[in-house]
Amino acid sequence: MNDEIRNTVTGDVFFSTVIQGRDITVVLPPRIIPAMTGLPPATPSFTGRDSDLAALLDTLTPSETAEGPVPTLVTAAVGGMGGIGKTELALQAARTALDRGWFPGGVLFTDMRGYETDPGLRHGPGHALESFLRAVGVPGEHIPADVQDRSRLLRSVLATYAAKGRRVLLVIDNVSTSGQAVPLLPSDGSCAAIVTSRHVLADLDARLLNLDTLPVDLGADLLDKALLLRDPADSRVHDHPGDAARLAELCAGLPLALRIVAAQLAANPAKPLAAMTTDLGDVASRLDGMTFADRAVHAVFDSSYHQLVGDRARLFRLLSLNPGPDFSSSAAASLAGLAEADARRGLEALAQAHLIEPGTGYDRWRLHDLLRLHSARHGELHAEPDRREQALARLLGYYLTTTGAANAHLDPRVEEPGALGFPDQEHALNWLDVEYANLTAATFTVLADHPAIGRDLPQAMWHFLRRRRYLNDWIALSEAAVDAARSLADRDGEATALNALGSALQEMGRIEEAVTAHTDAARFYRDVGNHHGEGKALINLGAALLRNKLADQAVTALHGAAEMFQQTGDRVHEVMALQNLGTALRAQGRLDEAVTIHTDVVRIYRDLRDRHGEAIAADNLGSSLHEVQRFDEAIDAHRSAARYYHEEGDHYGEAMALNSLGLSLREVQRTEEAITAHQDAARLAREVGDHDGEAMALNNLGNALGGIRRFDEAAAAHGAAIDAYREAGDLNGQSSALQNLGIALRQLGDAEEAVTAHRAAARISHELGGRFREAAALHGLGMALREAGRFDEAVTACQEAAEIFRDLGDDRNEEFALEDLRRARNAQGADGARWWRRRRR
Repeated sequence: MNDEIRNTVTGDVFFSTVIQGRDITVVLPPRIIPAMTGLPPATPSFTGRDSDLAALLDTLTPSETAEGPVPTLVTAAVGGMGGIGKTELALQAARTALDRGWFPGGVLFTDMRGYETDPGLRHGPGHALESFLRAVGVPGEHIPADVQDRSRLLRSVLATYAAKGRRVLLVIDNVSTSGQAVPLLPSDGSCAAIVTSRHVLADLDARLLNLDTLPVDLGADLLDKALLLRDPADSRVHDHPGDAARLAELCAGLPLALRIVAAQLAANPAKPLAAMTTDLGDVASRLDGMTFADRAVHAVFDSSYHQLVGDRARLFRLLSLNPGPDFSSSAAASLAGLAEADARRGLEALAQAHLIEPGTGYDRWRLHDLLRLHSARHGELHAEPDRREQALARLLGYYLTTTGAANAHLDPRVEEPGALGFPDQEHALNWLDVEYANLTAATFTVLADHPAIGRDLPQAMWHFLRRRRYLNDWIALSEAAVDAARSLADRDGEATALNALGSALQEMGRIEEAVTAHTDAARFYRDVGNHHGEGKALINLGAALLRNKLADQAVTALHGAAEMFQQTGDRVHEVMALQNLGTALRAQGRLDEAVTIHTDVVRIYRDLRDRHGEAIAADNLGSSLHEVQRFDEAIDAHRSAARYYHEEGDHYGEAMALNSLGLSLREVQRTEEAITAHQDAARLAREVGDHDGEAMALNNLGNALGGIRRFDEAAAAHGAAIDAYREAGDLNGQSSALQNLGIALRQLGDAEEAVTAHRAAARISHELGGRFREAAALHGLGMALREAGRFDEAVTACQEAAEIFRDLGDDRNEEFALEDLRRARNAQGADGARWWRRRRR
C-alpha cells in the first residue's frame, strides 16, 4: 500500500457520509441543490415606508470584523395590526439586502400562519424547521424528528454556511407568539432573521419595529401606484386628488384596505373615485365593502379577534362604545365594570396584539378607525351577554362624575374640591384638557338616547370652557343642553342651560342673543320657584345689558341680584353681582361708587380665597381707578391682577390685565413699560387664540409707539391690529385700528395711504351706525386730504364731520373739525396752493 496516496474534498457543505479511497464504486442519489432564494414576490407599488425600510435595513447592515462582515444585530421583529404591511416590508428589506450582497447564502422564507382561525392550520416550529433544513440541502432521512434536534441541526448548518462566507437571512412571517419563532432563530450572530407578527414580541432578543398606518398623502400615493401598475394610463388619482385623499381617509391609512380598493377600481376602470368614496361612506357597510376575491379586511381582523378569550374579547367589543378619539384605562375600567388594574392588563394585551394602539400618552389608548368598526360589529352581535347598554351608562357616568370633580377646582363655591378626587387644580385641569374631546363627543353622540348626560355634562364643564375660551364649543354644548332639557320637560334644567348659553354668547360678543337667553333663564327660574338660579341669571343679564350700552337697566338687574343673594347668605354669588354692579356704575359715570364697590369685591374674594375671582376684581378696580385718574393705584391693581391670573394659569385674563396696565402706565409717562405690557398682552392673547384681545393690545401698542414718535413701528402695530380684528370678525375694532393707522401714516408724511385708511374707517363706522367714530374718521380723512393737496375733498370731509359732531352735541370736537374746515377752505386759493407746496417740501 502506498502511504503517499490521499484524497481531499473541499469547496462545499456536506450533510452525509463522505467516502474516500483509491478504487470505489458508489451509486449516488440525484444531486441535491439547496433552495435558498424562494422568496414570495414583492409588490412593485411599495411606497410610504422609506423610514421603516431604512430602520429595518440598518438592523441587517453587516459590520466588518476580523472574520469578515457580520450582521449588526441578529433579529428584527416587525409588528403591527393585520393588513399594515409587515410582510411586504420584510420582503422588500430581504430583496434589498440580497441585492447588496449582504447574504450570499440566500434567504429562507416561511409563513407560520400564526393567525389562522383553525389552530390546525397554524404551522409549528417543527414544520418550519423541516422546511428550512430541506431548503439548505439536508436529505429527509437525516432530519431528526425532535424539534430541539432540528433546531440544533439548522443552527449548525447556518453556522457552517456562514463560515464558508455564505451567510443566510431568515424571514419568519406571521408568527403569533415568540415560541413559534425562537427555535428557528440563529444563535451565534453569524446569520440574521426578520420576524413579523401582529403582536409585540418584546420577549425576543430583537430590535422591535412597529408599523403605523400611512398618512393621507402616502395612502393616496399607494393607491396611485397600485392603479398605474395595472394600467399605466389610469389617471384617476392624478385627475381627482381630493377624491383620492378621501379614499385614503376612509381606508384609515391601512395598506391592505388601500390595495383592495385599488383592485376594485382596477377591475372597473370606468368607476370614478367619487363613486368609490360614496360606496365606502356608509359606516355600517364599510368593512364589507373592503373585499376583493379572497382578500377581505374583516377576515384579517377576525383572525386576530378570534385569538382573544373571555374578558379580553368582551373588552375589545365594548371599546367601540367610547365616543371620543381615545380613552384612559380608568374609562375602560368603568366601561367594562373591571378593577382598573385588571382593565389595564387587558388593554396592554390588546395593544400587544395590535388590536388597539397607544394613545396620546401613557395609560391612554385608541382604536384604529377600521378596528373600531370591527369592534362595534362584534359588539352588536354580543350586545345582550356583554350588557352593552349598561356598559355605556357606566362610561357616561364616569365622565360626568369625574368632570364634576375636576371642575370643582375651578369653582370658588366648592370649599374642599380635593375631597372629590383630584389633589389640586393642576391635575384637574390636566384631566379636563386630555379628556375634552371625549366629553364633547359624549354630549353630542348620546344626546338622543341619554338626554340627561346631554343636559348635565356641559354644565359640569362650565368653568373649564370659560377658562380655556372654547367659546364656539361652549355655545354648541349649551344649545345641546337646552334641547336635552326640553326633551326631558325639565324647565329648571332648561333655565340652567340657557344661562350658560347666554354667558357663552356674551364672550363671543353676540350680546343681543345673550340678553334674550339670560332673560328667558331668569323667567324660567322664577316660574319654578328657583330664586337662587334666578339671581345667577340676573347677574349674567346685568353683564349682558352693560355690554349692550344699557347701563341703567344693568344696574337695576344687578342690584336685584345682589340683594337676593345677600338675603340668602350666598356670599359667592353676592360678590359676583357686586363685581358686575361696580362695572355698571362706572359706565354710568358714578366713578367713586364704582371704586368703593370694586375695593370691597377684592377684599371679599380674598376672604373667600378665590384667587381667580380676586384677579378679575383687581383688574376691574384698576379700570375704575384709572377713570378717576388715580393712575399709580390703578397700575398697582392691574399689576396684581396680571400676577394672579398668571398664577392661576389664565393667560387670557393675564393678557387683559396687561393691556389695561399699559394704558395706565402711559398716563404717567412710563411709555417704555407700557409698550412692554402691550407687547406681552398681544403675545399671550395670540397664544390662547384670542384674536380680539390680540388686536386690542396691538392697537394700544401702536398708540404708545406713536406717543414717542416711533411712527414706523406704530403703523406696523396698527396694521397687525387690523388683521387680528379682521380674523376676529370685529368691525368696530377694525374701524378703530384703521383710524389710528391713518394718524400714524399722516405723521410719516404718507398722506395718500392715510386717506385710504381714514376712508375705510369712516365707511365701516357708517355701516355699523357708530356716528361718533364716523365723525372722527371723517375728520381724520379731511386732514389727510388737505395734506395730500386734495382741498375740495378735504372741505367736504371736514364739513360732514362737523355736522355729525353737532348732531351728537359734541361741541369740542365740532370746533376742532370746523377749524380744519377753515384751513381746508383757505388752502383752496392760490395762497393755499403755495402753502401746500411748501408743506410738501
